[in-house]
Amino acid sequence: MKVDVLLGLQWGDEGKGKVVDVLTPRYDVVARFQGGPNAGHTLEFEGQKYVLRSIPSGIFQGDKVNIIGNGVVLDPALFKAEAEALEASGHNLKERLHISKKAHLILPTHRILDAAYEAAKGDAKVGTTGKGIGPTYTDKVSRNGVRVGDILHNFEQKYAAAKARHEQILKGLNYEYDLTELEKAWFEGIEYLKQFQLVDSEHEINGLLDAGKFVLCEGAQGTMLDIDFGSYPFVTSSNTVCAGACTGLGVAPNKIGDVYGIFKAYCTRVGSGPFPTELFDKTGDQICTLGHEFGSVTGRKRRCGWVDLVALKYSIMINGVTKLIMMKSDVLDTFETIKACVAYKMNGEEIDYFPYDITDEVEPIYMELPGWQTDMTKMQSEDEFPEEFNAYLSFLEEQLGVQIKIVSVGPDREQTIERYTEE
Repeated sequence: MKVDVLLGLQWGDEGKGKVVDVLTPRYDVVARFQGGPNAGHTLEFEGQKYVLRSIPSGIFQGDKVNIIGNGVVLDPALFKAEAEALEASGHNLKERLHISKKAHLILPTHRILDAAYEAAKGDAKVGTTGKGIGPTYTDKVSRNGVRVGDILHNFEQKYAAAKARHEQILKGLNYEYDLTELEKAWFEGIEYLKQFQLVDSEHEINGLLDAGKFVLCEGAQGTMLDIDFGSYPFVTSSNTVCAGACTGLGVAPNKIGDVYGIFKAYCTRVGSGPFPTELFDKTGDQICTLGHEFGSVTGRKRRCGWVDLVALKYSIMINGVTKLIMMKSDVLDTFETIKACVAYKMNGEEIDYFPYDITDEVEPIYMELPGWQTDMTKMQSEDEFPEEFNAYLSFLEEQLGVQIKIVSVGPDREQTIERYTEE
């Protein structure tokens, strides 16, 4: 058996959580392979809204195994709050959720360091969520990290050593802080974490594949935030691309099957960093309002712009995408004209590839298409799509070279339409 991978193709916030929830009935296992509680996946169904930060989005399907992989960084305090809220709504996590012993722990001092580093950068801030993600991955790479499995072996000694090292750094930064409340909640989270099945997830996943089980790997953030291939340095601290599923779960490259790439019908970005198609006018504000473009974890307003096909083609290439999924099509329902960036103008030259550095000097070159000006939120099949929307889909498929398999026309899991169902 092979694993299928589902990931974002833009700067995150593409709607991955909803799609995982929609696809989960076809799988036996859903596994998260990277990122931390800075990434919120929002799901809506049966009149309820849920925001998942660390827990895989397949958790709502009762008979599925959900795995937090070794590539994830986990904050025990935030995990406890998230899990208890789900359990209070009737979801039995302890039977369904397995956590890799090799996943790294976000310590209270990691969160303090995150704030201290960001403050020290002044106007050059990256725009982190302050959840301690970057410092945790830094410790992982420098071989100073504390892992989930460590809570079972000499934990107090390992924690004390890591805390002392962080406090020495904070002293050098002259950063004032108080750990009292953070540590209290964190250690409560550690005790709570011990109630779950802590596993060697690489053995578990490969064993499940050998047993003929269907596995879906869930990514966080988006390709353009990848530490290697994103708009560096305005990126996250992990590999958000398809290859991250291999390193974040212990899955061999030849075990990768379909790669689902998710993108919005337009484009958004949170925090600092270049964004070639960003709109600073009434249209951008309208997209933000209609799309409810505010962070599910931070509440921050998202920057909005037209879809960027140059960046999308780059993401499709890097990930080996086999099927596309377009989200929030309904947000553009009222627009008379839809624009799509098909090339960049850079240093007086037109280019159709994603360059080493996308700076403020990059000017998007747009293709204009007629809008459909039709409410699509009640539609249940592609037969109901207006002619102009079908033309938009055909244009995107021709430009991107991959079929758009699923179209979302609203936030609810029921507002999801599959295309090419005859295959």
